[in-house]
Amino acid sequence: MGRTPGAKNKCVGSPRSPKAGEGSASYRRLRLPELVNMSLTPYPLSLSTEMVMAMNAEAGTIQDKLKIVSKSISDIEAERKKGDPNLEAINALHDKIQQDGKLTPMNKMRLKSMYVTARGDAEREAELIRSALATIYEIRSIRNELRLQAKHSGNKETIRRGALMKMLQNTAQTLPLWIGSPGDEPPALCGAVQAEPNYAAKAGDMVAALVRGSDGEENWILAEVISYNSSSNKYEVEDIDEEQRERMILSRRRVIPLPTMRANPDTQPEALFQETAVVNAIYPQTTCFYKGVVKTAPATAVDDYEILFEDSSYTDGFAPPLRVAQRYVIVYREKKNKKE
Repeated sequence: MGRTPGAKNKCVGSPRSPKAGEGSASYRRLRLPELVNMSLTPYPLSLSTEMVMAMNAEAGTIQDKLKIVSKSISDIEAERKKGDPNLEAINALHDKIQQDGKLTPMNKMRLKSMYVTARGDAEREAELIRSALATIYEIRSIRNELRLQAKHSGNKETIRRGALMKMLQNTAQTLPLWIGSPGDEPPALCGAVQAEPNYAAKAGDMVAALVRGSDGEENWILAEVISYNSSSNKYEVEDIDEEQRERMILSRRRVIPLPTMRANPDTQPEALFQETAVVNAIYPQTTCFYKGVVKTAPATAVDDYEILFEDSSYTDGFAPPLRVAQRYVIVYREKKNKKE
């Protein structure tokens, strides 16, 4: 499975029969110097002097923000350590109450006071984490802007298929995790939450695009938004597959924005596709979406879905489950053969 080299907008194999051959809660300390010294890909000499200067300025901004993230992580660790003694005291008091077999009024008051302190500590730590995440998202935005500037200037770097697959996996794993306050509803494009009806994906966003190949067959492929025309309600998108690299003009109904944030199963399970849900998902090691059924939803924020892809060669009609990241599992839409 995958796309045939040289064949435009066509996924190898039937969408209903992809070939299976393709495809403890301890605190972890981050090594801060690695964050501070993160480097950027050098820009090609073919770019104009003005472009290089602009990019160098933004690269400097990124380095400054990385230092802010590094300090934020140190502050978070310090805040966490400051609250550890109170948590240990709470656990010790609970052990004593269990051993005594009773909760005295004095111990009840002590527990209440310690829980109030623990809640305050947790809120301060959460605020620091949100601040660090906000800075990280700014860095991601700047880096994406740099990539688009280089691309629009004519710098088209060829990415081998193996490197492309690794890049897609990495971007899925590092997709921002939505962390809301208690009672907040998960926003649009968080996990399985669909975009608002009037939402228009921005340049550089990844989408699923329904395209018709030279044989007339339609397939959902992974594509990047080049632009959106609000007057005609049409997108210009580019096939993400380096072997295809074709640009297409598509109507809104043929484009589905991919999630921009991961959902946390512990706090927002409703923002995930649930077991037995019918979905479109990227078949591993390809850039094509196929119809499947959710066997298992993510149990933690870093877990993938387990997807059962349709395959008529199996007696039950489904291939063994495969893991697919949250970013590449979207709402299922029937393909229409009617030409636009």
